[in-house]
Amino acid sequence: MKPYAVIGAGPMGLCTVRNLMKYGIPCIGFEIHNDVGGLWDIDSPTSTMYESAHLISSKKMTEFAEFPLPDHVAQFPHHSELRDYFRAYAKAFGLYERYEFNTEVVRCERDGNDWRITTRIVSGDGKGREQTRVFGGLLIANGTLHHPNIPKLPGDFAGEVLHSSAYRDPVIFDGKRVLLVGCGNSGADIAVDAVHRAKSVDISLRRGYYFLPKFIGGVPTDAVGGRIKLPRFIQQRISVALSRLMLGRPSQYGLPEPDYKMFESHPVINSLILHHIGHGDIHPRGDIASIDGHKVTFKGGDSGEYDMILLATGYKLHYPFIDQDLLNWVGYAPRLYLNVFHPEYDNLFLMGMVEAVGLGWEGRNEQAQLVALYIRQLSLGAESARRFKAIKRERAAQRTDGGVNYLDLERMAYYVHKDTYLKALRSHTADLQRDLQTEDTDAFTGNAEAI
Repeated sequence: MKPYAVIGAGPMGLCTVRNLMKYGIPCIGFEIHNDVGGLWDIDSPTSTMYESAHLISSKKMTEFAEFPLPDHVAQFPHHSELRDYFRAYAKAFGLYERYEFNTEVVRCERDGNDWRITTRIVSGDGKGREQTRVFGGLLIANGTLHHPNIPKLPGDFAGEVLHSSAYRDPVIFDGKRVLLVGCGNSGADIAVDAVHRAKSVDISLRRGYYFLPKFIGGVPTDAVGGRIKLPRFIQQRISVALSRLMLGRPSQYGLPEPDYKMFESHPVINSLILHHIGHGDIHPRGDIASIDGHKVTFKGGDSGEYDMILLATGYKLHYPFIDQDLLNWVGYAPRLYLNVFHPEYDNLFLMGMVEAVGLGWEGRNEQAQLVALYIRQLSLGAESARRFKAIKRERAAQRTDGGVNYLDLERMAYYVHKDTYLKALRSHTADLQRDLQTEDTDAFTGNAEAI
């Protein structure tokens, strides 16, 4: 078997290589940085991490099941602790040996039934040596949070415009009049950072958001009731009730009320921003109507003068090394079964293009296990793989949303309903395992063919 190529050494890339190894599938990983961690290594050229960032979900709901975070790590770890966690994970399972570091993937093209992949050694002068090899398959795991979504502003701003992807340290806010645009989890974090350094902080919102605290009764919010499976509408009502009990309504802070149901967009897990709004440290504003010099006018008719606009407007899916047509791209995102399986190609997988409240890295690990198991069973001609091949072709257009009416936003295009998604993963995994051969894996070795 020709080796499979894995792009990226963040958490998704690492667990992908881990599962390929488990099933005896030869692979080579490519990472543009000099170490593992991806997004969680702030020194990586593709990381959009900032100094104050912590995990949004709690560690027990997020960690890999086979490799728990250490007991001394806080419930919501700092990004540097997570970088160290992924390095330890890679060392524990021998993943470093499978990667080529300081290596950028330049192009991925079809070559008959294989993949012709060109890589470039990253060098300071930008003239790194290129190499092209042929692989038996391609698994793309370069992440979803590194290419900024930068909207066009209605006018010419005389101050500084910055996207949150470029934000690192709150020192940039010193003495400035700051306007944040957008209020996702990163936007809320950055607004709280800015309070302590800026002259003033305003935040512009187009729509309402649901807010949740990180703890309820000393327990991480995402772990409350996690073992009890309730109908979706009951989960939504309970979560809204808890939010109102603990924090009140957004309108009580001068924020717009959401015009959608809980979890139809990702809630903001941050109560500190409400604390600072309540203390007058952050001032809510409406959507931007126009900009002229330093003056920003909002749709409600009010206006303000600013030195900096920071866009917390999210990210776009970005796979610059491969033609979009090869990914079955429709609208905002590729259309793939379970967000990973191509309807036609049996050796192309988009790893980690999935978001869900509570899915964690273990949910992504289960995705990687299913992919590795399918590759192995297909190569052995197993009947279970033939069944799954037909299923992924028939169901590629079906979204695993569990009936949730997610907002029609770019960042929600690859959201799934966690329980529905995990149920599908586990069902397919169990079916593929029923006729799994257990002989040794000597047949699953090989080398990429250099060109």
